[in-house]
Amino acid sequence: MSSSIENKLNPDVFKKTIDSIDKMADYVDLRVNESKNTVIVMKDGKIQEIRSGSDFGGSVRVLKNGSWGFAYTTQLSKLNEMAESALKLAKSTKSDVELNEVNSYKDNVKFKAKLLPSKVSLDEKKEIVHDADAAAKIEQIVSTTVNYVDGEGTTLYLNSEGTCLTMEESRVAMFINAVAASEEGIQFGHKSIGGSRGFEVIKDQDIENFGRTAALKAVRLLNAKSPSSGSFPVVLDPELTGVFIHEALGHASEADLILQNDSILKNKLGTQIGSNLVTIIDDASMDAFGYYPYDAEGVKTSENILVKNGVLTSLLSSRETASKLGINSSGNARSSVGEQPIVRMSNTYLKPGDQSFEELLEGMKDGIYLKGSRGGQVDTGKGVFQFNAAESFMIKDGEIRDPLRDVSLSGSIMEILNNVDALGSDFKMGVGFCGKSGQTVPVGDGGPHVRVSKATVGGAT
Repeated sequence: MSSSIENKLNPDVFKKTIDSIDKMADYVDLRVNESKNTVIVMKDGKIQEIRSGSDFGGSVRVLKNGSWGFAYTTQLSKLNEMAESALKLAKSTKSDVELNEVNSYKDNVKFKAKLLPSKVSLDEKKEIVHDADAAAKIEQIVSTTVNYVDGEGTTLYLNSEGTCLTMEESRVAMFINAVAASEEGIQFGHKSIGGSRGFEVIKDQDIENFGRTAALKAVRLLNAKSPSSGSFPVVLDPELTGVFIHEALGHASEADLILQNDSILKNKLGTQIGSNLVTIIDDASMDAFGYYPYDAEGVKTSENILVKNGVLTSLLSSRETASKLGINSSGNARSSVGEQPIVRMSNTYLKPGDQSFEELLEGMKDGIYLKGSRGGQVDTGKGVFQFNAAESFMIKDGEIRDPLRDVSLSGSIMEILNNVDALGSDFKMGVGFCGKSGQTVPVGDGGPHVRVSKATVGGAT
């Protein structure tokens, strides 16, 4: 960011805001963020929307007598006033909030981007969107939509315990949807690319292959058949593996849901919940789309092993939820500056194994290969899920055969985890956004190809 912005985010200026109410509160933290972003939407070869702008705001959070007070403003001159408002709000209610102890840090985290999005012209961004769209225009494709989004910003975080952080972050992503049509109906193909870096994560990609892959997927599905419903051995590709791990296990491991009695993992710490091949990790510090160096409470991030060899070993938590559960904060309190932090995932994945894709298929007489995701539903309280695969294929005598469509995977979270009997040596992380309680954050999810010995698959009856 520019030197003028750095001057705006001078920690010494904002420390005075904390000092102004520190003696009247039990705890105070403050976040200020300056960001720039661009959104481009192209529909059927025509630009439908371009948004480019900047945001600036600050928030103060105060803990007093076990209750939170929170205030946000876009006018820095009103931060002291916001601090007083947050203190009044905290005093007006009584609750039982306590924070677990964490280390204090002083750090200045710089951009990892090689090419900041703000240094790239709008014309160049539009051109790469157009190239992706053009590559998807193959026979039987009747509609395309390309979404490009980038953002870069600097966040200052201070608290009354001595933590002082300045963090620069940049993200870029592009998504494409292709629609294919025939007399049999319509089908969709989707693909995404991106990362928590600069414009290079898009520029360095094969954009023609990116667009064409989504289109070919949609066309391939036009002639696919639906499978019979039943129980089959299945192989999940890295994308669907990531979606399953994120939706089914990741959300269930969030401490706030556990405290709300809305997670199958309540009271399961230290117990076996999957096969001994299953190791699941959430790591905000890794180079993936959900990267952040410190969470919204100033907790330093690191690899957090949720499940190790099938045993639930950790949870995702904030300082407040960690205190209530008697555990250490995992650094998973997240939100924009204008919202109160809640427990969120970052980069959540299944650790790969040592088998090739061909080895996963060996010995499978009749099975199904499931690729990608079209969304689905999870009930973390009951521990059940249903996902729709983007595309699928029959597996016959260890070989990939006929394409299938409209295939769903459903069942018990624990059952699927316990039925994992082989892991691929490959590994891939996806790019996406996760919504919870009206808030949206960037996340990564992924893993290897995974073989599950028995799973419920739905299709034509």
